[in-house]
Amino acid sequence: MLKIGDKLPEFRLKGFDDKFYTHFDYADKYALAVVFTCNSSEISQAYAKRLLNLFEKYEDDNLGIVGINSNDASQSPEDSFENMQLAAKHYGLEDLHFLFLHDESQEVAKTFGAQVNPEVFLFNRKRELVYKGAIDDSWQNEAMATSVYLEEAIEEALDGMEIDFPEIPAVGTPIIWKK
Repeated sequence: MLKIGDKLPEFRLKGFDDKFYTHFDYADKYALAVVFTCNSSEISQAYAKRLLNLFEKYEDDNLGIVGINSNDASQSPEDSFENMQLAAKHYGLEDLHFLFLHDESQEVAKTFGAQVNPEVFLFNRKRELVYKGAIDDSWQNEAMATSVYLEEAIEEALDGMEIDFPEIPAVGTPIIWKK
């Protein structure tokens, strides 16, 4: 389980575009948000557009955001690789350079210590974990959010500052682990 200050773990995962990506593909980013998410979670679905908006807002500031699906597709068919590809097409990810990766073995989720969908791990330019947890305080309604934890952490990380609140418990649906 990652703790604040830990380095970005190595990974090599297949993207919705059938190409493999590693942690090195994000080496040029000033900050990188790794979001464990999936297709089957109502909460993940509620945050999908918000994450895309954050990506677009901070892309010129050299922020990278990558989604990783670690749910066991044998128990949750909505989270199969094929359904990930459909979701990527639905959200237009291929046009945004926003990656949605498949952690079929679940090793990456275990290494990070991810527990729920969605759960964010934000790394600074030195690839040190500076924030982990929730996106904001209202998954049901974006307009009702009074604290935008991830966006504030992104701004602080991009500015090279220490994160005011580095850990906020993530609200989500449990990752579906292999039996």
